[in-house]
Amino acid sequence: MKRLLLILIIIFSAQLGFAQQYEQAIGIRGGRSSGFEYRAYANEALSYKVLLSTRKRGLQLTGMKEFHQHGLFDFSDQLVFIYGFGAHLGFEKWNAYDPNDEFYQPYNYESRTGPIAGLDGLAAVEYTLRDVPLNFGIEAKPYFNLFGKNFFQLYPFDFAFTIKYLF
Repeated sequence: MKRLLLILIIIFSAQLGFAQQYEQAIGIRGGRSSGFEYRAYANEALSYKVLLSTRKRGLQLTGMKEFHQHGLFDFSDQLVFIYGFGAHLGFEKWNAYDPNDEFYQPYNYESRTGPIAGLDGLAAVEYTLRDVPLNFGIEAKPYFNLFGKNFFQLYPFDFAFTIKYLF
């Protein structure tokens, strides 16, 4: 992780002085759903994001449409509020045991894997540096699984920190 961060800092430093009309971004997300993300800007107020994340010993692919609100914060023009929605697909793993198995209880756990799919929301605040194509953010991404281990699972508190390289 330290090597990745060092490589990203070197790349960012090499980009000083370039124009700041960004069309794409790549980055990392650290939170309940941690992973890598890619963002494509359609215009100044709209972008699309793909997030490949790990969660609950599984893997999810999330696609989101994001709306950017500039100028909401009077003290900084680099601070942007972002909200959006999307959907995810993937799988998760969990441990289960047979409560009727008297011989091995409670030590006989079986690992199970199952597909998941669901819907996601997004509310974020991001800060873009002036001279370096780097973006820092704090986001909340509530989601619910339509099926998976349980038929319906709601997770309203998926908070994360993000860092993105803009190009």
